[in-house]
Amino acid sequence: MTTGIDRTREAFRAAQERGEAALVTYVMAGDPDLPTSRAMALACAEGGADVIEIGMPFSDPIADGKTIQAAGERALSGGTRLADCLELAAAVRRGTGAALALMGYVNPVLSYGEARFLDGCAEAGVDAVILPDLPPEEALDFRRLAAERGVGTVFLLAPTSTAERVEGACAAATAFVYFVSVTGVTGARRALRGDLAEKVSRVRGRSRVPVVVGFGVSSPALAREAGRLADGVVVGSAIVERIARGGTRAERADRVRRFVSSLKRALRR
Repeated sequence: MTTGIDRTREAFRAAQERGEAALVTYVMAGDPDLPTSRAMALACAEGGADVIEIGMPFSDPIADGKTIQAAGERALSGGTRLADCLELAAAVRRGTGAALALMGYVNPVLSYGEARFLDGCAEAGVDAVILPDLPPEEALDFRRLAAERGVGTVFLLAPTSTAERVEGACAAATAFVYFVSVTGVTGARRALRGDLAEKVSRVRGRSRVPVVVGFGVSSPALAREAGRLADGVVVGSAIVERIARGGTRAERADRVRRFVSSLKRALRR
């Protein structure tokens, strides 16, 4: 039986065979409503995304900048809860073969129940889970439960991560390692760090799974630059901002699809 871990690995392998860095895109569940966020996720897939992250809104998102914070607030005000995120993921899975990851924070998962949450992920076709505030050394139970269900785990590293933390995150991740390109929160930026190549290379040398670069990648030019350094590139705030511009659902989907397509073209090596 194909597991979520298998699907994630296949997504990165296929991109590598095409001579591309994988494109990882992000949309917030429930922003501005659940049917629209489903349409936005599928627009990402139609634009060529290899992995689609679906954000789980939370009231205290410590890793998120203003754009994604605002999206989460809109989703929460509309009543979106963790169970809705799982249902949304299942609906997206029925519409695409792209790998799917849920990204959020650990408190709602603990409240829901780790085993119950991961059961829901497996049933919905979620391939990986990203919890930025759950460090690998505190995730032993979560990692075990995820592995039993074939759901991949993702851990974050920053430019300031110690050698010990790099080793721990690389050893614990079963889907991919998420390298944060900046010291700070999510948000579109105009340039990448000058020492990014060296730091990403250090992590890739330790990791058994693909390494992606995210936080701050806001344009095809930056995606191309990041894609030369890593196995994949994450674009989030720039997509969420385009959704927030308004318009009909079809207009938003077209806007997202065209932007994702431009990112995909930029990642062809």
